[in-house]
Amino acid sequence: MLNYPLQSITLEEATALQFKVVDSITQEFEGQEILTRGDLGVVPGLNKPVTTLKAEKVIARVFDAESAILVRGSGTGAIRYALFSVLKAGETLLVHTAPVYSTTQSSIEMLGLCTVTADFNDLEDIRRVMAEHPEIKAAHVQYTRQSPSDRYDMEEVISTIKACRDIPVVTDDNYAVMKVAKNGSQCGADLSCFSTFKLLGPEGIGCIVGKRKYIDFLIKHHYSGGSQTQGHEALDVLRGLIYAPVSLAIQAQVNDRLVERIHQEHIPGIKDAFLANAQSKVLLVEFEEPIAEQVLEQAEKLGAAPNPVGSESRYELVPMFYRVSGTFRAIDPDITKRMIRINPMRGGDDTVLRILRQAMERVRTCS
Repeated sequence: MLNYPLQSITLEEATALQFKVVDSITQEFEGQEILTRGDLGVVPGLNKPVTTLKAEKVIARVFDAESAILVRGSGTGAIRYALFSVLKAGETLLVHTAPVYSTTQSSIEMLGLCTVTADFNDLEDIRRVMAEHPEIKAAHVQYTRQSPSDRYDMEEVISTIKACRDIPVVTDDNYAVMKVAKNGSQCGADLSCFSTFKLLGPEGIGCIVGKRKYIDFLIKHHYSGGSQTQGHEALDVLRGLIYAPVSLAIQAQVNDRLVERIHQEHIPGIKDAFLANAQSKVLLVEFEEPIAEQVLEQAEKLGAAPNPVGSESRYELVPMFYRVSGTFRAIDPDITKRMIRINPMRGGDDTVLRILRQAMERVRTCS
């Protein structure tokens, strides 16, 4: 299957990013502050904990952005808030022709937005659609692949949209941020959204980085005490950002080795193996026979996680053996019977291959 996975940063680049996070912390916090659990509540004049404000300044610095805000609702909440900041109900949003991620589609419907599609793989199609639809007021671009054939470059898509008309661009950086060289805002987007839970952070906290005017608008409307990210949560976000880049870079190396070893070792019963962003960058294994569901059942008994928690959250330690993503299934419903996805998480290639071999052997023995 022809696909175009995103280019992961190297371990050396990930190490440099870790150091950048730590350096940014030292520029916003005093030494004793980072050893606490932070403050709570709506501090007069800030309407949020002091610790949270400082953490947001750190995050903005890390991603070379004007501003940042931590919000509840994880990555979905971040995207929803970002769309709210750039569009009013009834206005039109440009999206890719591939299926919109389900929770993003829900946000579009909740906000009462209209959509127009363009093929982001074809820059000329973007230009044509922008010219034919002057009602388009903003654009949404998902960093990771929405369909296996997606091959668009984030920077090229954003610059093409901006060249047609300077409308705000919101990017969904979930599953990509801190894995690739630049996030959406560093590629020219106005707002970049992601879940900190996917970066070893706390549950339920999303992040938006980008242009100050949109962030300030959100701060104004994000005023209730219960909506605030508390100091201890903000510090947990920073701790996750420190360790995530190197952890994810090691994971990417394991994925590369797995593809190479599966092809070299010619494991009986495996037709093909390749990497794809579905939604995380994962190993896809295609079997010669329709045994995928049975392999998944046996893999769990051998210690593999049977489902995601937050997709690379701090709870996901052992390799995950799981069905292929919904976007892949939508293209080919029968793919569920012959293909699985594997995310090594914090495990090594030896562990993944042992579980895979043993699971396949158990299936053959039982059949």
